[in-house]
Amino acid sequence: MIDLGQHAQFITAAYAGVFLGLFALIGWIVVESRRVKARLAELGDKRG
Repeated sequence: MIDLGQHAQFITAAYAGVFLGLFALIGWIVVESRRVKARLAELGDKRG
């Protein structure tokens, strides 16, 4: 493995934070998409 030196803890925490944020955004998009589709169906949208 690459020697990250004295900043290894910061680097791994930064990557973990980015991945957690990315997965949170993806999850939010999926949930919001389902919510919007359900609302459109409730309002009588015939496209989906």
